Amino acid sequence: MNRIATALAAAGVLLTAGFAHADTLSDVKARGTLKCGVSQGLAGFSAKDDKGAWSGFDVDFCRAVAAAVFDDPSKVEYVPLSAEARFPALQKGEIDVLSRNSTWTLQREAELKLLFAGISYYDGQGFMVPAGKNVMGALELGGSKVCTQSGTTSALNAQDYFKQNKMELELIQLPTVDEVVKAYADGKCDVLTTDVSQLYALRLKLPKPADHIVLPDVISKEPLGPVVRQGDDVWLNIVKWSLYALLNAEELGISTASLDQALKSDKPDVKRFVGTDGAYGEQLGLTKDWAVRIVKNVGNYGEVFERNIGSQSSLGIPRGINQLWSAGGIQYAPPIR
Repeated sequence: MNRIATALAAAGVLLTAGFAHADTLSDVKARGTLKCGVSQGLAGFSAKDDKGAWSGFDVDFCRAVAAAVFDDPSKVEYVPLSAEARFPALQKGEIDVLSRNSTWTLQREAELKLLFAGISYYDGQGFMVPAGKNVMGALELGGSKVCTQSGTTSALNAQDYFKQNKMELELIQLPTVDEVVKAYADGKCDVLTTDVSQLYALRLKLPKPADHIVLPDVISKEPLGPVVRQGDDVWLNIVKWSLYALLNAEELGISTASLDQALKSDKPDVKRFVGTDGAYGEQLGLTKDWAVRIVKNVGNYGEVFERNIGSQSSLGIPRGINQLWSAGGIQYAPPIR
């Protein structure tokens, strides 16, 4: 082995060692807060009000992780990130977890050295158009000017869809969501494309939301979920099982209202969930009642969905495929056992 090869091998060992000794959980505990990357403002998912308080579906996941670690959902520092800045911020350790409507892809794991901890929301890309255009479907959009955000999968999906269907496309990419919405509202483009869930949220930003429709066509798979760095399996497990705790709680019928009853239950699967049987929390590096902390402070998946983006919210997004598998959807969590 020559000197260059030796040096490269040594560097590889150091790099591997660095990954092997990554300890995000200890860093989070020592700091006393969880640094969570979120969007720069997307109604229903992560948005800050005029008093500086954050709320939304993605925000509640940050709160769930903080609840599992600290038993205090307020111990979160929210870091608003653009689509282009989100992954570099995670790679550089500026945040501990990314909870920001991000699509799980091979390239983002293999090339960026990140790991998606699960799928919190099954989505797909769609199109929004002015109702006055009398467009009924995406195949009528040939020759359109289409606005989307740069640094996302939406631009590539739109190009693929129009090319596949032999339609002309003028794609206008802008760096921020607000710029995309403004361009669409000002008539600089005929169509706005992004994930369907985001279209419902962005429609609320328009002067007259009712004058715009989300077309029924879905042109892609967009599995959205929380993201962590590679090389820290302990932290990955905590983030992953915080998501699964939300789903398992709903499936088991454990909610903020029924939690006290669940703590007294004799059902084996409920006892494992609440920590009265087994040492599952300790195996994660947390406490026995880690899942109880999540439900107590945040609720179950259904509660999080409905209050932020579902029937109890201004977005009113149908639960659809994000319903539990036992209720006709595809949301499914491994069991705690």
